[in-house]
Amino acid sequence: MSLSLLEPERHAARVFDVVRGHVEADSADVVAQSWRRCLDDYRLHPDRPRHLKVVEPHSLEQRCERLSDLIDCARYEMTTLYQQLADTESAVVLTDTDGVILHMVSSAEFAAEVGPVGLRTGAVWSETEAGTNGMGTCLAAACPVAVRREDHFFTHFTGLTCSAVPVYDPSGQMAAVLDVSSRSSLAQQHLLVLLGMTARMIENRLIDRSFRHAHPLHFHSRPEFVYTLHEGRLAVSDDGRILAANRSALFQLGLQSVADIRSRRIEDIFQTSQEDLMQRSNQSSFHPVVTYRANAAHRFFAVMRRPAEDPARPGTGGPFGPIPSATPPRPAGPRTPAVVPAPTVAAPAAGSTMSDARLANHLRVARRVIARQTPVLLSGETGSGKEVFARAVHDGSPHAQGPFVAINCASLPDSLIESELFGYRAGAFTGAQRNGRRGKILQADGGTLFLDEIGDMPLDLQARLLRVLEERQVTPLGAEETVTVDFQLLSASHRNLIELVEQGRFREDLYYRLAGIELALPALRERSDRRELIHHLLVAEGGAEARLTPQAEQLLMAYHWPGNVRQLRHALRSACALADGLPIEPEHLPAPLRTVRPSVAPVALPVPCGPAMAGEPVPVVRGEAGAADDEAAQAVARLNPILANERQVLLQMLEHHRWNVSNVAKALDVSRNTLYRKLHKLHIQISHTD
Repeated sequence: MSLSLLEPERHAARVFDVVRGHVEADSADVVAQSWRRCLDDYRLHPDRPRHLKVVEPHSLEQRCERLSDLIDCARYEMTTLYQQLADTESAVVLTDTDGVILHMVSSAEFAAEVGPVGLRTGAVWSETEAGTNGMGTCLAAACPVAVRREDHFFTHFTGLTCSAVPVYDPSGQMAAVLDVSSRSSLAQQHLLVLLGMTARMIENRLIDRSFRHAHPLHFHSRPEFVYTLHEGRLAVSDDGRILAANRSALFQLGLQSVADIRSRRIEDIFQTSQEDLMQRSNQSSFHPVVTYRANAAHRFFAVMRRPAEDPARPGTGGPFGPIPSATPPRPAGPRTPAVVPAPTVAAPAAGSTMSDARLANHLRVARRVIARQTPVLLSGETGSGKEVFARAVHDGSPHAQGPFVAINCASLPDSLIESELFGYRAGAFTGAQRNGRRGKILQADGGTLFLDEIGDMPLDLQARLLRVLEERQVTPLGAEETVTVDFQLLSASHRNLIELVEQGRFREDLYYRLAGIELALPALRERSDRRELIHHLLVAEGGAEARLTPQAEQLLMAYHWPGNVRQLRHALRSACALADGLPIEPEHLPAPLRTVRPSVAPVALPVPCGPAMAGEPVPVVRGEAGAADDEAAQAVARLNPILANERQVLLQMLEHHRWNVSNVAKALDVSRNTLYRKLHKLHIQISHTD
């Protein structure tokens, strides 16, 4: 299928008319200004295109090596954006500041089609080479740019629409351009916002990567936006000097550039010291504490964390474990397209990757509420990683130094559940251990008790468990004295507990005691970090040298995984054994995977160099005052992908316009009433007083 181009003579005439003043153009029109540069400065002609310059492989390899951290940080976000767009006739592209394409994600079919016109790695898309286009004009204008078909300078590019945004490094300098090129002829405002959000995620990853030995400081004027894409983020040295800041931090503090804040101390920015902020963050279990702008009344909510990598303890990940937004560096060097290398990652626990936006947000919520002794109930399909998630919650909680005690209520006979939970004294029953036994609840004292498959607990034991939860005291079997216990409670079930309550098979009062907050974990087929999880488990099962061919990886990505993470782990374990050190081919995978016809999946086009959410407002804990907020959070989780993206775009625009609905409505060219209806539909709460 060829690109649909405009008639050359008519397109060229329009360019000349606009530039020579025969057709009036807005003086602020980025495209018109670019056309003028192309004609007057670069001496280009719309009808006389040149073949785009492609840099030599050695030069491209050097560029990729120099920007390996940036490419690493962009790789995952680009693939995620491509999946969000769900458009097989599009490509997500990353260029350096010379306009050279370093990395590109697209379907193989679209890549083959646009490759001949120059949309491929190594091609130079600066304005001087390619005329007006998204990537080159974004570089020249240093601002987001949408170049629709007829806006291109050269006629043979008018079959494409390109939208591009700058990507900045931690010093505040433009480091790259992120672009989406497609056939679309529609307005690109929505896409530009998505691109801007993706660019900010890449920039945050780059700060994490570049300053792993610095203290991350997260802040926002609204507490629910701390730990989300909208937060301000600073990197702070051990002596309290600011090393880097993201764009949201500069915006919220009213600063123009990173130079305005770099090397200043925390006390110069906020009415607090680094020591005080670190101490209060630790005491509050790393949920936001109040602070104020230095010499001003502006209030912020902030959290300071320990460095992702403590020089004294390499590989540590601060109070919340390894930071998911910063993948470890990989050595640069040629890479063959035949084999997709598995990323080098630490493997603390199989399936512990938490890069999926929904899963990461659930983890943040669970850690916050459990720090206030609020129980957490996890729901999800069998094998979806509920225990792994529970361990991650425990590791980031105030009880992290205590034990994590898990018991599967479905795996024990009814006669043993009671003794397993509550323990027994010596001689309590025939077969009892001579010295008695401490039950799981007592073993969890000072730590976390995780009750998996709680829906399978017998009704009579449910009553005893409810009393323990209410009184925090345990009476072992055969004993008369009670023992006081202190533990965090997480429970989980693949069953619908509400249905069990309605059927009389589960106590309603116990359900509401367990479900201080209820979080539904996504199935493997629903997770956006599926590819990262596959490689994570591949390393865990086959070692650092384990490899997947692109065909095998495509089959793994296309499969619906009814057994979830557990099934994936077993499939990779057997495949590693069959491959015996060689790259894993489709024939090494279990038969059910090989019978799936893969859908069109994004492929990362080969780069001859080394390798490689926004968060939602946090739901309020269920209670008399928080039930409505919890219901709203669950409604947000049920939005389909298109509405979820639309919600993120609106949140971004509200943030940009400081939550002024009138200004957002004006920017979108809709009435305030229309915008309020849209906000209500997307469960965005806002005051009507602006």
